[in-house]
Order: sequence, then C-alpha cells, then structure tokens
Amino acid sequence: MRTSLAGHGAALIATALMWALTACAGAPVQEMSDARQAISAARAAGAAETAPEPLAQATELLASAEQALQRHDYPTARRQAEKARAQAVTALNLASKAAQP
Repeated sequence: MRTSLAGHGAALIATALMWALTACAGAPVQEMSDARQAISAARAAGAAETAPEPLAQATELLASAEQALQRHDYPTARRQAEKARAQAVTALNLASKAAQP
C-alpha cells in the first residue's frame, strides 16, 4: 500500500508541476491588464500634458504587446506589457509631481 500512495503523490506533484509550467507559458492576461490600467491612470492624472514621452512609449509598448499576443508570442507580449506598465508608472509619477503645488 505504501508504494501505491507514494506513486500517487509523485503523480500529483508531476501534474501540478506541468500545470504550473503551462500557466507560465500561457497568455500574459494579468500583465496586459496591468499595463492598460497603468496607462489609464497616467492619462487620468494628466500625463498627456505633463509626461507625454513616457506615456507615448507606454502606449507604443502596449501596442507591440498586443501584436505579439495576436501572434501567440507570449514571452514577447509579457515583456512588452511589463515595460509598458513601467513606462506608464513613470508617466503617472511625473504627472503626480507636476500636479503638486
């Protein structure tokens, strides 16, 4: 009995590991959403006027991520979305600083 339980445990671990690896290789849904939300927040904070360059870069990176997503190039889409979010956060921070008296 002990060996069959150990075998089931190993099978469960292997299945969980395969599922986790597949999830990592899947579409970067969260990263895309994060980038879109950060760009939206930057726009709402006035970044179009106070930080147009990082906002434009964020928008371009998001567009590039969307193109990669359509090609099912998920690693590139993930990297571009993460870069887009970072640029949008920069734009948001600059807009917030500009709004301070």
